[in-house]
Amino acid sequence: MNTPTHADNDTIAAIATAPGAGGVGVVRVSGPRAAAIAATLLGREPEPRHAHLASFREDDGALIDRGLLLHFPAPHSYTGEDVLELQGHGSRVLLDLLLRRVCALGARLARPGEFTERAFLNGKLDLAQAEAVADLIAARSESGARAALRSLEGVFSERVQMLLEALIALRVHVEAAIDFPEEEIDFLADPAIAEQMREVRAQLDRLLTEARRGVRLNDGLSVAIIGRPNVGKSSLLNALAGAERAIVTDIAGTTRDVLRESLDLDGSHIELLDTAGLRDSDDPVEREGVRRAREHLSRADLALLVTDEAHAVSDQALFAGLPERAVRVVVVNKIDRDGREPRHEERTDAHWLWLSARSGDGLDGLRRLLRRQAGSDIEGAFSARRRHVLALEAVAAHLAAADETLSSTRAGELVAEELRQAQRALSEITGDYHADDLLGAIFGSFCIGK
Repeated sequence: MNTPTHADNDTIAAIATAPGAGGVGVVRVSGPRAAAIAATLLGREPEPRHAHLASFREDDGALIDRGLLLHFPAPHSYTGEDVLELQGHGSRVLLDLLLRRVCALGARLARPGEFTERAFLNGKLDLAQAEAVADLIAARSESGARAALRSLEGVFSERVQMLLEALIALRVHVEAAIDFPEEEIDFLADPAIAEQMREVRAQLDRLLTEARRGVRLNDGLSVAIIGRPNVGKSSLLNALAGAERAIVTDIAGTTRDVLRESLDLDGSHIELLDTAGLRDSDDPVEREGVRRAREHLSRADLALLVTDEAHAVSDQALFAGLPERAVRVVVVNKIDRDGREPRHEERTDAHWLWLSARSGDGLDGLRRLLRRQAGSDIEGAFSARRRHVLALEAVAAHLAAADETLSSTRAGELVAEELRQAQRALSEITGDYHADDLLGAIFGSFCIGK
């Protein structure tokens, strides 16, 4: 369990929710003075975990509001400290007055994310679960909210812990072999160590794949629509969005900048990027549009290459600059012109779809593919952040270096050091190892009251 860094008598308060007039607003308090504040506002000692009807009054007896008071004694609370919740009318004015009264009784205003930070420091949540709180609040789709809830419940953390235990077992095996340098037997040549290494790396690969999917669920699937000028990119964006978001003309080069469209596709959040046609041009404005298109392509999760039957093979050169992990989709458009039927083929190089953006034939197949790539069709998917993916990629790099050393030089100390660094990188995800500036960056992004 981590040790809290705040003062022992430090009590914080904030407006947790303020939905507006007619709704319920909540002022939350956490810290050692919460019980005394509760007794003052209620006029008697509150019964733990019971809702009390109370009249919240100023020091001179003037009524602020009437509502419910709930007291959760430590350690059985969200933060692990004494927690007080005051539920009143949703008026921002009344909530501000109530917050001011609580602060006059010994609390101070909470920093952004300080309630969840205290929950982490008191061992109620690990760091990945704490981040899932913010992800749940900020979720932009049903699948994203469900994935964040799974991470908050510990699904992602459990997977990290399983990998950590396997990695520690491998470290123990390697370091035990180092402890017998005088023996003629090469313990590092034991096939069991090599097998353990393969199993740990395979387990990591699976977790990394799921974490990347979790980032897409959390941030949304970034989809770049690319292709030569006048092949139907903007028509495809409009068809997927269900509205005329982009200008469509027969004039090549109409799209000069990157057009963004957020799309909720059956509960999955999709970020569509309609880019300028990729070609050489003497027009400085069009050249800038092409440059921006390639920049966005380098960060995309998936690229839709819009083309026609005659250029479908040669146009795949336009995938250049797309990250290796990104999904490639070749969209053969305008099948309504030659009477072709819509279809979907999954080839080794890319997904191939035949459709018509104008008539809508084949669009359902594209929507299914996008939904699947966004991760919403995966049972048990959890949310993750790019920080988690970077940490797992660091683990993968250290394990690859350890494996290479193990199979070549058998320098046990070097193998052990790489495994130690891998364990450290993995521990950063749940916060077993962390730097204070990392915590500041994470919790500083929360809203006040969480």
